[in-house]
Amino acid sequence: MSLLLELNAIETFYGQSQALFGVDLSIQQGQIVALMGRNGMGKTTTIRSICGMSKISAGAMYFAGVDIATLASHKIGRLGVGLVPEGRRCFSNLTVTENLLVAARENTNNDLATWDLSRVEALFPRLAERREQSAATLSGGEQQMLTIGRALMTNPKLLILDEATEGLAPVVRQEIWQAIKRLKKEGQSILIVDKTLKELLPIVDHCVILERGKTVFNGAPGAMDSHIQQQFLGI
Repeated sequence: MSLLLELNAIETFYGQSQALFGVDLSIQQGQIVALMGRNGMGKTTTIRSICGMSKISAGAMYFAGVDIATLASHKIGRLGVGLVPEGRRCFSNLTVTENLLVAARENTNNDLATWDLSRVEALFPRLAERREQSAATLSGGEQQMLTIGRALMTNPKLLILDEATEGLAPVVRQEIWQAIKRLKKEGQSILIVDKTLKELLPIVDHCVILERGKTVFNGAPGAMDSHIQQQFLGI
């Protein structure tokens, strides 16, 4: 596997307030990496930094061999970073099909099959049933499926999922976990934030835990024992 994303000693500020104090994270092609930590520890800020929405003040950040530390968000997206943001954020006045087509981008991943409407609908059959409905009429779970499908339509080299199952009904959460497992089998690289350890740990290849904006654990899920979980993830 080749290195896809690399963050070294990342520091990020919001105005005068420092949020990240030295985050280290790397993702190999085809890996699923979990970004973990309690609320307010820097997970979403790390994702915002990767996507160029929050500019880093120190450290190094590379994606597919390209220095992305100073790139604008749209340029990082064009390199192959697809984001599923927390809170879904569908285009509520557009139909399901329009939400998907607006994000469609040429596939530049030689090792991955192309994502198009039919493939997204095969992953989430509910979207096929609701093609002509506006996103505003969908349930929360259907909107989350749509947001994941929209990110996949960009044919990303790296898919970032920020709390993709939060607040959803158990049945819908299971549908999304099954979709993530399928993406893993197909070789999709994924960075995922999720609090459901029971579902998360069996499918990830690597875990990174943040504590107050710093990387405090960086290793395989099997090395994250109950003491580490309680110390950094327990309430």
